[in-house]
Amino acid sequence: MNSALTSIKLVLLGEAAVGKSSIVLRFVSNDFAENKEPTIGAAFLTQRVNMGDHTIKFEIWDTAGQERFASLAPMYYRNAQAALVVYDVTKPQSFIKARHWVKELREQASKDIIIALVGNKLDMVETGAERKVALEEAENLASQEGLLFFETSAKTGSNVNEVFLAIGQKIPLKSAQQQQQGQGSSGLRINDDSRVDLRAAQDGPAPSSCNC
Repeated sequence: MNSALTSIKLVLLGEAAVGKSSIVLRFVSNDFAENKEPTIGAAFLTQRVNMGDHTIKFEIWDTAGQERFASLAPMYYRNAQAALVVYDVTKPQSFIKARHWVKELREQASKDIIIALVGNKLDMVETGAERKVALEEAENLASQEGLLFFETSAKTGSNVNEVFLAIGQKIPLKSAQQQQQGQGSSGLRINDDSRVDLRAAQDGPAPSSCNC
């Protein structure tokens, strides 16, 4: 018997160069590009994850972090069931920006949105760079705002899949389906043939931890 399919719209927000696109690339194609070009506007990717008798299709909007694109963000997080707010553990300014995005999501996005606070570039700390955002500070923010919280490394893959799996476990699947079906013309839509799915470029299957 085929498992039920639920689509979840997920948006990534955060300052430029914190590694949002690298996190998505690691999750979708289990790859990492050392010198990735900045995202312009937003990129769209998909990935499917099997969870029990359900298959979750993550429809991922990776937004640009540059300030000139900030006004476009509501177009992408509108009707989203989940959001990743990403900061760089070695850049305190990026954590200040993450606080801003959490506040904006709480005020403007769906009241039921699941937000994951993600401290990226943990590999830099592990190889000698100075941590500038204390673990306790991020944990406190997550606790106060009811967020999922992970520290990740897109470079090594540490905790990246776990972020998306945790989101999949938190979202009521029926609610996600109903919200997707009820979006009508208010949600951001693109044609299927415009979608970028990096798995198509893979020679082998998706990472085993994403197809468990």
